Amino acid sequence: MRIIETDVAVIGAGTAGLGAYRAARAAGSRAVLIEGGPYGTTCARVGCMPSKLLIAAAEAAHAVAAAPAFGVHAGAVRVDGAAVMARVRGERDRFVRFVLDTVDQIPAADKLRGHARFVARDCLQVDQHTEVQAARIVIATGSRPILPPAWLAAGPGVTGSDAVFDWTALPASVAVIGTGIIGLELGQALHRLGVRVALYARGDSMAQLGDPAVRLAAAQALARELDIRFHTAVKAIAADGPQLLLRSRDDAGRLHEERYDHVLCAIGRQPNVHQLGLETTGLTLDRHGIPLYDKQTMQCGASAIFIAGDANDERPLLPEAVDQGKIAGHNAARYPQVAPGLRRTPLAVAFSEPQIATAGASYRTLCQTHAGNFAIGQVRFEDQGRSRVMLQNQGLLHVYGEHGSGRFLGAEMVGPRAEHLAHLLAWACQAGLTVAAMLDMPFYHPVVEEGVRTALRDLARQLEEGPARGAEGVPCCPGE
Repeated sequence: MRIIETDVAVIGAGTAGLGAYRAARAAGSRAVLIEGGPYGTTCARVGCMPSKLLIAAAEAAHAVAAAPAFGVHAGAVRVDGAAVMARVRGERDRFVRFVLDTVDQIPAADKLRGHARFVARDCLQVDQHTEVQAARIVIATGSRPILPPAWLAAGPGVTGSDAVFDWTALPASVAVIGTGIIGLELGQALHRLGVRVALYARGDSMAQLGDPAVRLAAAQALARELDIRFHTAVKAIAADGPQLLLRSRDDAGRLHEERYDHVLCAIGRQPNVHQLGLETTGLTLDRHGIPLYDKQTMQCGASAIFIAGDANDERPLLPEAVDQGKIAGHNAARYPQVAPGLRRTPLAVAFSEPQIATAGASYRTLCQTHAGNFAIGQVRFEDQGRSRVMLQNQGLLHVYGEHGSGRFLGAEMVGPRAEHLAHLLAWACQAGLTVAAMLDMPFYHPVVEEGVRTALRDLARQLEEGPARGAEGVPCCPGE
């Protein structure tokens, strides 16, 4: 077995790992990048980009189907499933090639192929061929879909979201288990492309929403289009000829049996940390087996080990992986001179229709950090001018502000163009703006952003009245 000595070893060549490697090298350290799977990030291969390709096809089909409401009649919609999936795979492969080009630019001596495992706090074994003695180590091993073995035993028709993008045609029917971001996005896209889809949820969760009113608005809006079985537990999945038999129990205790071509498991992702030999490092692990770490420095305890990206399960999103990888790599190179890095305002988007987004502090967080000391302003999109023009007038926006300081704290929303509204609100939050300062900003007409102004005006009134009193939201009128 050959032995390699290096300053920094990075386990995982995904978004966080590549960022950590580049940051370590930029800081002047020797670094090696270890990867046991195929090169290419989760985002490019099985996440952000292929899912948006499928959603784009679904939006095209939906636009044709919705055109008669505008007085436009284009004829019957015909979805060529094979062509849809061919484009998804082709464009997905193109995005992956961009990543592979980046990996190709890394010197061959800095890349190791194989699965790494700690044999000591400062030593890794890569398969059976290499021992890496590293002064500092970055864990950036990513995550994988959670797939219960009992469900997988039903056959290859049970799959996680990763496998969807290798389909060569669209199935006739799919059960989607989970109403998180992945479940909602893929479930709605497949439905709009002509697939019979049912979504199963143990509770009433919707994407990343914690605000009860916004969550209810999202459930109502999406349930108008989709077959969503809330408060339903999947009891068993079994092979039934060429199909799968799914048994479930609803909240009234009734048992149901339905057959599907595929069951898409979207109940979450699991960090890839359990085969790393972390027990040899002496690190303190949480109940999920993830090392305890500083969220500002990515350092695990006081050790020379750092963790970044989906592997730490904090915010499993690409922009977060980019930032965390950079922080971890920089601090690994500079250890023991570890310093906090830039952690941006939280921002998350589900590309359903209507879109679901959160920006800044969440409702759940504020209930812990600002209990009794924050106000809520709101706007409903039913009568918002631009939203009605586009026939996308459904949803609810809640904005949060701090009593006393008037500082804007965050927002949760379901509605049209939420991806753009959330960016504006996240920027305002990171800039530390007050609600009054935000209302001094320009608002054009007619735009969906006018709904943000209506919600902020409502919030300003709530803040002026103080925490002891409340006021109802005001209707949103065009041009207000």
